[in-house]
Amino acid sequence: AVTDVCMAVDNHTTVTHFILLGLTTRLELQFPLFVMLLLIYVMTLAGNLGMIGLIRIDLQLHTPMYFFLINLSIVDLCYSSVFAPRMLVNFLVKNKTISYSACIAQHFSFVVFVTTEGFLLAVMAYDRYVAICNPLLYTTLMPKKVCVWLVAGSYLGGLFNSLIHTCGLLKLSFCGPNIINHYFCDTNPLLKLTCSDDRINEIMLVTLSGIIAMSTFLIVIISYLYILFSVLRMSSTGRHKAFSTCPSHLTAVTLFYGPVSLSHIQPASRYSLEQEKISAVCYTLVIPMLNPLIYSLRNKEVKNALRRVMERKNSCS
Repeated sequence: AVTDVCMAVDNHTTVTHFILLGLTTRLELQFPLFVMLLLIYVMTLAGNLGMIGLIRIDLQLHTPMYFFLINLSIVDLCYSSVFAPRMLVNFLVKNKTISYSACIAQHFSFVVFVTTEGFLLAVMAYDRYVAICNPLLYTTLMPKKVCVWLVAGSYLGGLFNSLIHTCGLLKLSFCGPNIINHYFCDTNPLLKLTCSDDRINEIMLVTLSGIIAMSTFLIVIISYLYILFSVLRMSSTGRHKAFSTCPSHLTAVTLFYGPVSLSHIQPASRYSLEQEKISAVCYTLVIPMLNPLIYSLRNKEVKNALRRVMERKNSCS
């Protein structure tokens, strides 16, 4: 489907497949890593499916905040499923190849979901700003139609960003080495293998991704500055109640932006591919597992909803 959208691109690719080296080539680490990452993936599926089910079942959670949280869980499910199954299989087999078309499709999906998650976190920050700073106008400013448009815009933003990067990749020729020193088809490892001039791709990667990352992060920062000023004017009781839903979102934002920030602010002389792989594992596998835990363990409304569901189940049995 991606290649159909970009069918006008002049592509002289001769490489038909790539070889993914994975997280490590050390044989003694293959099985322990397989077990650990399998557990992480199972917990990701269980946690996010559980969060979606809980919000759908409990009517008290049918609010804009939890509508956005459902979509965050959907993105995390799709996000981790782009990488985990193939990576887990590659731990067990000797043939770690991926076809050119599958590699492009994986890259396309990766960019869609990572961009969408950034937009959704910004939308959730704006939702908290409206709920805390304008509580009387909350239902007016955040009706269902607006929430749907905000979520749709997040997905469309992710799709637009991914199409630009993927069409850029399809312009490149891969006619030499086909070994990717990574566990998935990330942009930078692919650009290192091309025999075409990739300067435009690098400029687009830095410029467009930088603009999206900075703008979404800025929305989060501005929203929480307004929230902070508003909360400081409240009584201690009102302050605690108003800010009670924010720590879980702030933790999710920190986890999302933290790994990439740490990998890019250090000097180039200290940068290594191993650090990039660890950062990527945080993005693609660990964060999707932690998000439902963060929103359940640090959120009173979710814990109360879970208690109500369990009590209902016990009363029925």
